[in-house]
Amino acid sequence: MDETLDPILIQVTVPLPIPMIYAAFTDPAQLSGWLCDTAEVEPRVGGIYRLGWKTPVAFESRGEVRQMTPNFDLGFSWQAPPEFDALMNRPAPKTQVYVRLQESPEGIDITLEHSGWEGGEAWEAARSWHFHLWDERLALLRDYLLKAAYG
Repeated sequence: MDETLDPILIQVTVPLPIPMIYAAFTDPAQLSGWLCDTAEVEPRVGGIYRLGWKTPVAFESRGEVRQMTPNFDLGFSWQAPPEFDALMNRPAPKTQVYVRLQESPEGIDITLEHSGWEGGEAWEAARSWHFHLWDERLALLRDYLLKAAYG
């Protein structure tokens, strides 16, 4: 049997107040400013966490909030884009995303962990695609927040 793959783990640091950063993950208008094209969020455990993209590929992740502590963490189920649908989404989403905010000397550390990766070449390709997506989008988040705060 294949080994499971390590979670994607990406961290960025933003020197802004935690509530401002946390809102970027829970306010649909802000999510569409850095992560996706459309968003629908019910900020409560069991609530909808739906994100839609037109590019790099058109898809919708119809997730559910699994964990939520305001101004601290957020976890949601993840639905992958069409090319990974049969692998990752059936019969139910197999991966989840967890975001934690923590104070550090440089500001607030935003740690994103995307876990649930199974083993094998197809899973490695899916994990690589998602790593690049999250790496790019968290850099956009930092820029988005700094621009919102300082213009």
